[in-house]
Amino acid sequence: MSENLNMFRAAQLQIKEACDKLKCKPAVYEILKQPARVLEVSFPVKMDDGSIKIFTGYRSQHNDALGPAKGGLRFSTSLSLDETKALSMWMTFKGAIVGLPYGGGKGGVACNPRELSLQEKEAVTRGYIRAIAPIIGPQMDIPAPDVATNPQIMGWVMDEYSRLQGFNNFGVVTGKPLSIGGSLGRTQATAMGCCLVIREACRKLGIAFGGARVAVQGFGNAGANLTTILHDMGAKIVAVSDIKGGIYRAEGIDPYTLVKEDDRLMQKSEKGIIEYPGAQAISNKELLALDCDILIPAAVENQITGENAGQVRAKILAEAANGPTTPEGNEILKTMDIFILPDVLASAGGVTVSYFEWVQNLQSYYWTKEEVQQRLEQKMIQAFENVCGVSEEYGVDMRSAAYMLGIKHLAEAMEARGWLG
Repeated sequence: MSENLNMFRAAQLQIKEACDKLKCKPAVYEILKQPARVLEVSFPVKMDDGSIKIFTGYRSQHNDALGPAKGGLRFSTSLSLDETKALSMWMTFKGAIVGLPYGGGKGGVACNPRELSLQEKEAVTRGYIRAIAPIIGPQMDIPAPDVATNPQIMGWVMDEYSRLQGFNNFGVVTGKPLSIGGSLGRTQATAMGCCLVIREACRKLGIAFGGARVAVQGFGNAGANLTTILHDMGAKIVAVSDIKGGIYRAEGIDPYTLVKEDDRLMQKSEKGIIEYPGAQAISNKELLALDCDILIPAAVENQITGENAGQVRAKILAEAANGPTTPEGNEILKTMDIFILPDVLASAGGVTVSYFEWVQNLQSYYWTKEEVQQRLEQKMIQAFENVCGVSEEYGVDMRSAAYMLGIKHLAEAMEARGWLG
């Protein structure tokens, strides 16, 4: 298998493998191997200097057997149609594994957000929403924050869609500011969900959570919150990194020195992560090979590959990022004594609390942070136990088990709807 396999083909292979192990009807894979709908749009934006620039955007809706499409909206120079399709497929499985009434969606704009002013970001957001408005809505497709997008951008999404509809429509998007229908607990949701399944994995494996050595690759919203939550739960953060490199300290790192406590935003020096007393500078590559109890790739896709998977020395690999392990890397990991919490399970906390926000929007009744976190814990623990159950029943690894669990739910829904013949 080629390491250059693109994300879309990798997602297809994961689905095919799970369908084969479940001995599904051929129609199940035929339906799931392609998104049900994909939209590519081009739209003009007036820049700050008065010029007009054309931007390209995408939205992929993979499958709606269980409910409306749900998934992030990202701004990225590398965004492509195949990437968008693959991400929407993974979102379908996240929702199905956690038991949400959603299908998978994903989208965004191919752009460099660092080169855009605040006014230009707003213009790009509103232009994109106008272009995809016919295929989104609370009962059709609900976007959310993703790479390089945030609550403010989600606020613009809601406002632009509401303008087009002629009335306030808070349920069209999740991850909004609290003042316009956001949910308490949403900012930390992806990280909190990951921490909960890590805790359950430690219990299952007999690993003491207190003092467990943790290395986190990536220091965006998920990574920064992961370090602080795990630190508060008693784990020892020994390494963190961002795009420019990282730091390692065997005695432990206090993550609160690396983030602002009010909004969990990273404080960076020009070199990247701020210098930490007594810490050793390491590369992202070195971080992935550290001797630790828990390794968390929380950055971008394709980090653990056929070239470096054999160097992973963690007892638990918790994938907080989407697609951090390539198919070739996964084949190597399966031969090693590493307990894998796959991305479709480990990073499902975000979509779970997005679901809670959507429910609150539809009801116009809002929960306390404690209620949100309690419901999140119930969902994540149940999903973990269900995936473990499939793993033990079929004698398969956790990644295969997660996909098999998701496909079971999807196949049942598609059968009930008469899609399978």
